[in-house]
Amino acid sequence: MKTIKAIVILSVLTIFTATTYAAEVPRESAPCNATNEAIIVVESFIGDILTEVQNGLGYADARAKSNRIFFDAWLNGQTNGYSYGELVDIANAAIWQYRDMYLRPYFYANNLEKVRTIIAPVIEDYKSGKITYADAEFDARVKIYQSVTPNFNPDIEYMKDPLSRDIPSVDNSLFILARKLLLDSKV
Repeated sequence: MKTIKAIVILSVLTIFTATTYAAEVPRESAPCNATNEAIIVVESFIGDILTEVQNGLGYADARAKSNRIFFDAWLNGQTNGYSYGELVDIANAAIWQYRDMYLRPYFYANNLEKVRTIIAPVIEDYKSGKITYADAEFDARVKIYQSVTPNFNPDIEYMKDPLSRDIPSVDNSLFILARKLLLDSKV
């Protein structure tokens, strides 16, 4: 009887310790046209690759692995009706963000509160339902640009020829942080 209990306990411990953690696709990195189902499909295929990227796997190597997985899945009809291009776009954005977070962890930690302060009015308007997510995302971008150049006016700059626009230089990761804060505010 003791032997059977010992075997059962060891089996249970082996099962629980062998379970691996697969990283999720950060919702803020997904393209705006990505559906939740498509994101879940991507996670099911490359969750392990995202974990490897979090642990130091390079961007090009991760993209090569994920592209191969999606191409094979698409050829075998295992993508739940999503095209190769849709899934790869979601995967590449997630890989880029995890790689960036791996290379610059202090940037994300130091700027989260700064971005929260900059876009606080936008978050409040979005939480209260005064504006849609698309409007909140646009307003957050404008607030971030105005934090660098206070006289930035999107109505004027976006009307100009693209070569004549005077849009402030801003790290794109600030926009990712803003999207994260907006998405988290509705939870």
